[in-house]
Amino acid sequence: MKTILVTGGAGFIGSNYILYMLKKYADIRLINLDKLTYAGNLENLRSIEGDERHIFVQGDILDKTLVSGLFKTYQPTAVVNFAAESHVDRSIENPGIFAETNIMGTINLLSCARAAWETADGSYPAEVKFLQVSTDEVYGSLGETGFFTEETPLCPHSPYSASKTSADLFVMAWHDTYGLPVNITRCSNNYGPYQFPEKLIPLMIHNATNKKNLPVYGNGLNVRDWLYVEDHCKAIDMVLENGRNGEVYNVGGHNERTNIAIVKKVIALVQQKVDPTVTESLITYVTDRKGHDLRYGIDPEKIRRELGWQPDTPFEEGIELTIDWYLNNGDWLHNVTSGGYMAYYDKMYKNR
Repeated sequence: MKTILVTGGAGFIGSNYILYMLKKYADIRLINLDKLTYAGNLENLRSIEGDERHIFVQGDILDKTLVSGLFKTYQPTAVVNFAAESHVDRSIENPGIFAETNIMGTINLLSCARAAWETADGSYPAEVKFLQVSTDEVYGSLGETGFFTEETPLCPHSPYSASKTSADLFVMAWHDTYGLPVNITRCSNNYGPYQFPEKLIPLMIHNATNKKNLPVYGNGLNVRDWLYVEDHCKAIDMVLENGRNGEVYNVGGHNERTNIAIVKKVIALVQQKVDPTVTESLITYVTDRKGHDLRYGIDPEKIRRELGWQPDTPFEEGIELTIDWYLNNGDWLHNVTSGGYMAYYDKMYKNR
């Protein structure tokens, strides 16, 4: 039985990855280590309660004793590291937390993996792999043309992207210095079920269905490349299985949209599915984010050429699936948008 240590597996992408892997593979065991911060939610994994292939452990990737113990107890042959502070606005407010989790937490995972896997002669078993799940934001900002490739220089512009860039460099340093088998995936913006509603698409769905203002940064013309989360999970699985040791793989879908186009699409679908009185009059332009990158766009040719990956979900289909999921899971949305989240939301948008 293949055993994978999945960190951050109660978050948006991590939980979708766990659900995807358990559905695809019968002979697998996933050790899910999650601190359960605001973005980690065990309700994301309610459908697999009682599945013996999924073992949840609440804890911090910074806890060396805990992480080392998980390696000793379960002997995973792979680590997939989703655990990260990931919201740019929060990184602007408190960059230190991002450095602690995203950089020092990754270093701790790398050290524990090396200690568990390195043999007496300094080599590693053929089956082991450390996979770092990263972001296209490490590349910085694009102009109106061109795409990020794996050769694009790293040029982060926010505390969040700087912390992820640093973590990526430490992953490659463990490969180059100690020979640890690694891969890094850098993905464009994900959307789909279980995404915490501080991110653009679920925030717009939540606000539109409640006829609240829809806050849009600046002029709304910042461009992002959007990928349905299950397509991302498929890519991670393929890289973990067949990615060349030490390689970076960009994961994107050539689905570029301006932020304002996304917002207007959500409005149109909510209008059609829920309430015909929801209109674009709800759009409220707010002060732009500091250091807001203009455009991200990924060239996924390498992962297509080497591993045969390509996205299965067109954006028009994926956005409708996403809205339907949120409409059908109102209890989940209510639970994650109460309490501390609302205080944070007011702080971010009320006076902008």
